[in-house]
Amino acid sequence: MKNGPFAVIGASVLWGTAGTAGLLVSADSIALAAARLVIGGTALALVGLFAGAGAGVGRGPLVTPRQPVTPRLPLALRLPVTPGLLAAAVAVAVYQLCFFAAVARTGVAIGTVVAIGSGPVFTGVLSWLLHGERPSRRWAMATAAAVCGCAALIVGGGAQAGGQMVSGVLFALLGGLLYAFYAVTAARAISTGASSNAVMGVMFGGAAVIMVPVLLWRGTEWLAEPRGLLAALYLGVGATALSYFLYGRGLRTTPVATAATLALAEPAVAALLGLVVLGERLTPVSIAGLVLLAISLVVVAVPEKRPSERPLAERPAAEEARAVAGGTVCPDEALESQP
Repeated sequence: MKNGPFAVIGASVLWGTAGTAGLLVSADSIALAAARLVIGGTALALVGLFAGAGAGVGRGPLVTPRQPVTPRLPLALRLPVTPGLLAAAVAVAVYQLCFFAAVARTGVAIGTVVAIGSGPVFTGVLSWLLHGERPSRRWAMATAAAVCGCAALIVGGGAQAGGQMVSGVLFALLGGLLYAFYAVTAARAISTGASSNAVMGVMFGGAAVIMVPVLLWRGTEWLAEPRGLLAALYLGVGATALSYFLYGRGLRTTPVATAATLALAEPAVAALLGLVVLGERLTPVSIAGLVLLAISLVVVAVPEKRPSERPLAERPAAEEARAVAGGTVCPDEALESQP
């Protein structure tokens, strides 16, 4: 999986800061989610257009005078706009609304834990049902342990039952399902050869378009305050654009079910920030949950070594040639393995 898991964990750390940053401003959850997506989605769309979307599209290899020149597509047509990615863009927009609504009702730690803690389960199920990608046994065990760690965070937080808590948890669960849907959709598009930058650009650029009227409806007066503007810029550029840029890079080499489990680093970061910045308390049970969660993430992040996989240098010459010819190993990698 190369460096994919580390990119996903880096994205998760940035996501974990979103709830705390959101609570430091006076804007309501809907306006905050809209501003975050308008800024972050626009940035990702621009990255997809100018950096990643044109890679391998409308360019082709270097040509000689005798070869026909492939015409370059207009810039806007280089993005892989498909019905699936457009549906994922809607899911991204609704997820943000559900997430901030959940955090406003339950607090940063619980809202984040439920939304992201349910994500790996939904992701594994959707990957299996939609694409036949059955998760491994180790993933299932590590994910179960991670979810138990998330549950310990909730129990240790001393959450009080009530109408706000129940509705907040329901919003968080819906957010987890929506997150799983757009993560599986993005991973599928990337696995078929689309640029990760282009895929993220379509999903979040589309979500930004959806959120523009929502932001105007909820009002932008809070953006005139320095704290509000800085929070919106951070949520858009850091916790959205940069984080999903890293997440897309991670999905290139990391199975989506594994990436969803690694994303459970987010509630751990959120809980620690709630403790340090917002003065929230963690009981011994919560601390035990964090430890269990951390161990589970390490187990998932370490690549599984399959018995059929052998280093290229140990393969017979005929098997190595077949691997190169069949596309499982690129010629450059074969050359690098030679003494």
